[in-house]
Amino acid sequence: MIPFEDALRIAMQNASLGSVEVVGFEEVVGRVLASPIFCDMDLPPFDKSAMDGFACRREDLNREMRCVMVIPAGTKPDRAIGPGECARIMTGSIVPDGADVVIRVEDSSMIGDLVTFTASKTASNICYQGEDAHSGDQILESGTLLTSRHVPILASVGAVNVEVYLLPQISLLSTGTELVEPHLKPEVSQIRNSNAYQMVAQLNAMGIDPDYYGIAPDNEETTRQMIEEALENSDILILTGGVSMGEFDFVPRTLESLGVHFHFTRVAIQPGKPTHFGSGNGKFVFGLPGNPVSSYLTFEMLAKPFIYKCMGYDWTPRIIPLKLGADISRKKTDRMASLPIRIGADGCAYPLEYHGSAHLLALSQADGYISLPIGCSNLKNGSSIDVRLF
Repeated sequence: MIPFEDALRIAMQNASLGSVEVVGFEEVVGRVLASPIFCDMDLPPFDKSAMDGFACRREDLNREMRCVMVIPAGTKPDRAIGPGECARIMTGSIVPDGADVVIRVEDSSMIGDLVTFTASKTASNICYQGEDAHSGDQILESGTLLTSRHVPILASVGAVNVEVYLLPQISLLSTGTELVEPHLKPEVSQIRNSNAYQMVAQLNAMGIDPDYYGIAPDNEETTRQMIEEALENSDILILTGGVSMGEFDFVPRTLESLGVHFHFTRVAIQPGKPTHFGSGNGKFVFGLPGNPVSSYLTFEMLAKPFIYKCMGYDWTPRIIPLKLGADISRKKTDRMASLPIRIGADGCAYPLEYHGSAHLLALSQADGYISLPIGCSNLKNGSSIDVRLF
């Protein structure tokens, strides 16, 4: 049994990047940049008005000005602004030469072609050429996880074809004769398979559409065939169940017979102790515990950062410091314990009623979880803690 920190380090050291492909900028959300993005022009490309109003010289604000032209967006001014002159200008339009300020419509009075500034002061209300970025500037670096916020940036610099890392092909397989699919009514001694669909949702949130291979029964030969097929068609195989110490938990030896070498098979975490991680023949395998809270948390703690690393992204969890709103105690301290918590209206973190690694309801009500390190038996109300958000 190894500490969680060692397990994470081992997994991350074994992660490997895939190849690169080019996709259209409209399809990049959830992908990771494989090469940096540079500006092909100044942003903004010209001095532009931030307001609907009048472009003029600041030194003329204390006198009546004559409006000499109208500048719609998308047109170039045909003359400069001279003393005592102004131009009617629209938001986004080019500020004409000679003007150094735009006064807002609501700060002006116009009678005929004569304009008067009616406020006591004003900002320039001009977005200056290159104030956001200059031509040749790097605006996105390699390794950026692209979101909807990045799409308009790519559009603005003409990066319509973008190099990104390939998404890993991921297969999911549940094990256990006791499992039935969610649309079926379980018979005596059966339970619905929630782990596979939980993991599909976790992977979908990462922009990955995994292949689900179904439920492997407690039959070694059938399980071997299903694992062999899933491995053949994926870069990463994630199994849930069948990795503990039961009579029918033959998944580890089946994987070893298929060329998988395990880097660790037990981690000092609660829940999640029988978590396996291995590799072989260019493939990676996570064997996660069958209890749903265990599989959810071990995916978040170990598989998720590993998968992101294979996508070219150095992912870190969202962690916020809070005060604990109630006492926490436990008897056994030989493993790092993860406990679901909710964040109260007072901003404190409160432990939820938690019955163990099969208590899905506690997980669904949680905002995140806290980790009690090895050797820690209690935390007092008011203690400073780090909350890892879901």
